[in-house]
Amino acid sequence: MKIGIIGGSGLYELPGMRDLTEFRIKTPFGEPSDAFTTGNLQGRAVVFLPRHGRGHRILPTEIPFRANVWGMKSLGVTHVISVSAVGSLREEIQPGHLVFPDQFIDRTFHRESTFFGRGIVGHVQFGYPVCHHIIDVLGKAADQFDVPNHRGGTYVCIEGPAFSTKAESLLYRSWGGAVIGMTNLQEAKLAREAEMCFATIALATDYDCWHESEAEVSVEAVLAVMHSNVENSKRLLAAAIAAIPEDRPCTVPDALRFAILTPLDSIPEQTRRDLEPLIGRYVQGRP
Repeated sequence: MKIGIIGGSGLYELPGMRDLTEFRIKTPFGEPSDAFTTGNLQGRAVVFLPRHGRGHRILPTEIPFRANVWGMKSLGVTHVISVSAVGSLREEIQPGHLVFPDQFIDRTFHRESTFFGRGIVGHVQFGYPVCHHIIDVLGKAADQFDVPNHRGGTYVCIEGPAFSTKAESLLYRSWGGAVIGMTNLQEAKLAREAEMCFATIALATDYDCWHESEAEVSVEAVLAVMHSNVENSKRLLAAAIAAIPEDRPCTVPDALRFAILTPLDSIPEQTRRDLEPLIGRYVQGRP
């Protein structure tokens, strides 16, 4: 197994990694957000990538999601843990708490969310977008460090970069949303197409704008919560990485087995080459 960590706001490196090597990868989907860093953490092979690039220079809409996930897959990643700063949509999810969402609502409009196309059609199952065996490990690690956490909940993914209006925030609450962010939905979808187990660590920094006290929250206060959350996520990741089971007790490792509808001998050669890390084991021996 090899565990990929996608760092969000404030998490641009992963302390404790040893035997570090950087890879600049060219992908069929453009340049990834930054160099991939490989190494070992808690005796496990790990690949780290800062989602927004070092220096936080890439907008959510500009993130090259396909290049990032393709790069992870090409490096042999089997599990992806995505770290993301979010706003809370529930009173009980207080700033400073961690959430491990198990559902998503997509409110993005300008992003590529699939590797399929260009002569190949595929439809993966996505009813359950997160692997609960990873959530269980993350939750136990959070409990170990006495970090308040919530297992499950719906992550509403908006386009950004502006935050929601109050009317939108209230709407998402009425839908049952737990947290709101701008990044994780595409990563979850692409990870499923790449047959990689996926989970999110959502770091609640504020109450979004629905909460009556939100106007009183200063930028300094949000940044202070974010810093605390990031430090908690680093400790949490180190413990969780060591505890993730070798076996994958889910259907994700075979997500593409019955998903590709295009006859294998009809897939264009260039598309087949571009998707080799994903579909190679299904098209071996085909022209």
